[in-house]
Amino acid sequence: MMNPDRADSAEPIYVTRPYLPPLEEFVDSLREIWDSRVLTNEGPFHKKFEAALAEYLGVEHVSLFTNGTLALVTALQTLRITGEVITTPFSFVATTHALHWNGITPVFCDIEPDTFNLDPERIEAAITPKTTAILPVHIYGNPCNVARIREIGETYGLRVIYDAAHTFGARLDNRSLADFGDLSVLSFHATKVFTTFEGGAIVSHDAKTARRIYFLKNFGFADEVTVVGPGINAKMTEFQAALGLAQLGHVADAIEARRRIAAQYRALLRDVPGVRCLDDLPEVQHNYAYFPVLIDQNALGRSRDEVYEALKQNGILARRYFYPPISHFPTYRGLPSAAPRNLPVTEEITKQILCLPIYPGLDPANVERIVGIVAGGG
Repeated sequence: MMNPDRADSAEPIYVTRPYLPPLEEFVDSLREIWDSRVLTNEGPFHKKFEAALAEYLGVEHVSLFTNGTLALVTALQTLRITGEVITTPFSFVATTHALHWNGITPVFCDIEPDTFNLDPERIEAAITPKTTAILPVHIYGNPCNVARIREIGETYGLRVIYDAAHTFGARLDNRSLADFGDLSVLSFHATKVFTTFEGGAIVSHDAKTARRIYFLKNFGFADEVTVVGPGINAKMTEFQAALGLAQLGHVADAIEARRRIAAQYRALLRDVPGVRCLDDLPEVQHNYAYFPVLIDQNALGRSRDEVYEALKQNGILARRYFYPPISHFPTYRGLPSAAPRNLPVTEEITKQILCLPIYPGLDPANVERIVGIVAGGG
């Protein structure tokens, strides 16, 4: 059973803290790597982790990457996406940067007021003759309306690539969220529920696509002397894969620890006026990757930013994920779809959103302290 280290209450409390397995488990793997001198290029740990991860997720094909952003860039290359792609302005900026790096024009679509995911009812209005794909994000690990988005994709002949960076361990109707869409992209960054230091993966559904992904992430090499296309170097190292293998045995305990913290937050915040928590969704096994709340300034008597600053002054480093929206950044704000009038829900949510600390090892007493400050006691 997991027994994570607890942070000293005098230390800063970050919005997240990576869970790591017992050091001795990883040291044993390091000895094997040292003995073999195989550090990369799909070594033994890479192959074991890829197979173990596919089994854990219940999917057929997993392709490992050195980070999630390169995985997302490669996913778009894999399906030869061009033109315009409909996506969300409410995400980490890497989602849209991956489009930009591929020479694709992002078309922002507003989000749902309850899940903060891409609103399917607004997707159809954003489709043009140049639209080739939809790039939704399962925000905070909460599933998008995958059935409706699939229907739209099939009706208009659009590919669907999910940014599933927040979803590790989350399931919908007992199916991994990484198993939806034409492709799904995972992130194993240090801020995620499951980490391999840095890292990522693409989940695909057939051997031909998985083979193309392999070519693209390894310089385009088909064999020692044959290059079939302009690939990049995005391979996961043996060190990352070894940590991933060690992590898999502990991820269930890590998610359960997060669930308990989320339950404590909800219980303590239930009667605090002006603070809204997102409810667990039916048919979903959540991973509790984040604990977002919405701050209603009129009801609470303080703005979101005032709460954020009060927490910071007390050594609690919450985050305003995702503020400002991507549509406000200089690279993208000139796009017609980025106009605030087109994104009213996004504009409102980004003014209220605050993600409170959640990670295995967060002391219940610190959760109480955090809630006390949010409620006006600090």
